[in-house]
Amino acid sequence: MKIAILISGRGSNMRALLDACTQADYPAECVLVLSNRPDAAGLKVAEAYDIPTQVIDHTRFADRTAFEDALDSALNEAGAELICLAGFMRLLGSDFVNRWRDKILNVHPSLLPAYRGLHTHERVLEDGVRFTGCTIHFVRPEMDDGPILFQACVPVMPDDTPEILEDRVLDWEHKLYVDAVRIVAEGRLRISGRVVQFDDPAGKQPGIANPLLPDT
Repeated sequence: MKIAILISGRGSNMRALLDACTQADYPAECVLVLSNRPDAAGLKVAEAYDIPTQVIDHTRFADRTAFEDALDSALNEAGAELICLAGFMRLLGSDFVNRWRDKILNVHPSLLPAYRGLHTHERVLEDGVRFTGCTIHFVRPEMDDGPILFQACVPVMPDDTPEILEDRVLDWEHKLYVDAVRIVAEGRLRISGRVVQFDDPAGKQPGIANPLLPDT
């Protein structure tokens, strides 16, 4: 499956996906890394992997529709079949999302539907919750919404700072994103309403990882 990765910054999840795409048995290849910011550090990382890159600066367009039309054209020209949002800091409009329905994945650093939006780790610590995590989901027009593929449950430690917690969650983001793209590329799922159903002949249902439990 041909994937395009959209970034706005350093692209650490992008790097995890690109590493996976270098493996001979991985069922996806990256055909484009696209950023809405010309100064995104992840562009140089993608170039080091010999992946085509493109910048579509949202500030140069009169409105969101024009910007997203340019995105759509670039993605189609590259032959993308699946879009992976990896720190892409622009909300996508309903027309674009519906045009690519069930073909856009996103990673969010919480156990959705909890803690949608920004400053997730700061809010988790302020609320004193004991567990947080990350979610890989299909994108819908609402912010941080859509059918969930994978979640990982991550403990919150008493001495955590937002930065420490971010690093712990990010390790799981990398693992789950790679697995999620594999499952999609292999066609091993169906979406029924808001629920992702996995087609696994072994009867084992993927979907959640808990680092506190063995063999998960």
